[in-house]
Amino acid sequence: MIIAPSLLSADFANLKQEAQAIEAAGADWLHLDVMDGHFVPNLTFGPPIIRALRPHSKLFFDAHLMVANPLDLVENYQKAGCDQLTLHIETLPNPKQAIDRVHALGMKMGLTLKPNTPISSILPYLEHIDHVLVMTVEPGFGGQKFMTEQLNKVAEVKQAIVATGRDITLQVDGGVNAQTIANCAQKGANCFVAGSAIFTQESEYKTNIATLRSLAHNNKK
Repeated sequence: MIIAPSLLSADFANLKQEAQAIEAAGADWLHLDVMDGHFVPNLTFGPPIIRALRPHSKLFFDAHLMVANPLDLVENYQKAGCDQLTLHIETLPNPKQAIDRVHALGMKMGLTLKPNTPISSILPYLEHIDHVLVMTVEPGFGGQKFMTEQLNKVAEVKQAIVATGRDITLQVDGGVNAQTIANCAQKGANCFVAGSAIFTQESEYKTNIATLRSLAHNNKK
């Protein structure tokens, strides 16, 4: 079970220390929510912040690009030190071309979709990707309420992944906490983005991560 704290919920005045603290607390990945103010209304950070953090963390850098033109930016994120890019299917006129380009840069490639986008839009590409992200909130802002109706989508994606016989991580992002993570794991998710559920007080990071991991493990499908 992969626990991926979202940097969006960290203390932005102390990002280096926050990244190091969650690594020491047992995080597996660092989830990087990149927003451009166009594809989603919020604006967060980009390659300069990621590049500045990279020398200070051995965590797997998992970047979720909520941007209007991701293919204009993939090289910048590779140079900044990202290990994986997850792109929105809604932004890709030619998804296979995007997949090939990200892989050619030596990164893992994921696809994601907004809550109202049907999973049929990503199914043809499961043979080519490493990762699927199911959004359990509308992308763009942290701290939203978990959308329980998306659990069926998690289960459908899991079934499709199993049918491929491939090792594809199934991630959920949005409202993941101690009350919701068990349901996600029961539906087949094995990678969990959590923000406010982890970034409480630094002294609690280790306990928060361990609690989420235990709940996910005990309810895994």
